Amino acid sequence: MDVAVLGLGLIGGSLLQALAAAGHRVVGFDADPATRGTARTAAARARSGARWQVAGTMRDALASAELVVLAVPAPALRPVIAELDDFDGLITDVTSIKGPVRELTKGLRFVGGHPMAGKETSGFRAAEPGLFEGCAWVLCLDQETETADWLVLAELITGLGARVVPSTAAEHDRAVAAVSHVPHLLASALTGVVAGDPFAAAVAAGSFRDGTRVAATRPELIAAMCGGNAPAVLAALDEVRKNLDALGTALSAPDPAGALRPLLAPTSAARSAWPPVPGDQAELPIRRDVLLRLGRVGGWVTEVDRERRKVVAMRPETDRNSF
Repeated sequence: MDVAVLGLGLIGGSLLQALAAAGHRVVGFDADPATRGTARTAAARARSGARWQVAGTMRDALASAELVVLAVPAPALRPVIAELDDFDGLITDVTSIKGPVRELTKGLRFVGGHPMAGKETSGFRAAEPGLFEGCAWVLCLDQETETADWLVLAELITGLGARVVPSTAAEHDRAVAAVSHVPHLLASALTGVVAGDPFAAAVAAGSFRDGTRVAATRPELIAAMCGGNAPAVLAALDEVRKNLDALGTALSAPDPAGALRPLLAPTSAARSAWPPVPGDQAELPIRRDVLLRLGRVGGWVTEVDRERRKVVAMRPETDRNSF
């Protein structure tokens, strides 16, 4: 497939390399000349058969593309999408918020996407072709989404080793507020507590490292994703505040340890059960309602058979209901 990747940061650069390694014809473009130069150098050094091209202009990148991947930061999406008005191919994105992008792409052949993969480092130098192996990759199936277009992307993405999770844009934004956006804010808040305490920083170990890793993400990226999903992030923050208030109340009890245990037990069990254990594998018909239900119960697509109009899906062990 001929693919143009617009934006060559961590996700776009990793996708450029992964698609090339999978045998696709890939052209990348980035507005930053230095990034384009780095990507060209990496292409020249890539092993045979896994090379990609880097265009000097966006128009050149689009010249032969069947699929365009928007991998630019959220604030840059509007002007880039405006350049795609006369593009009649398929468009997807990798942005961590889906509702606003859905609005910007009305009238285009668009399927919203979000690979749940990343690192606290950014830029093309941090990119790696194996970044998406085993990761959950949300593909939106909203009312205006053409199922045939969704299947093209699902086939492409499962071919990279990712697990495709069907969702709507609204469901995605609610979920990532809790599992991605709020954790960035919590990491920032916790890091702020320690930042002015050299002794605490010196003795901090695994729990601090794991709980604050994403605080090292570029501030403008955190601000863009949380600000772009503000209503859902605020709702999730409210829930976290309630939990923190309950823990604070327990600490003020005559027996703090005894008061804390019943609050900590269910969350300990929930975290121990994550990630979900794969359950039964099943062939499912390609129907919007069936695919969305699969995502809602925590399942995912591992293989697409467009000719037979079937997908191979995995349900979590906890879901015993039949489709």
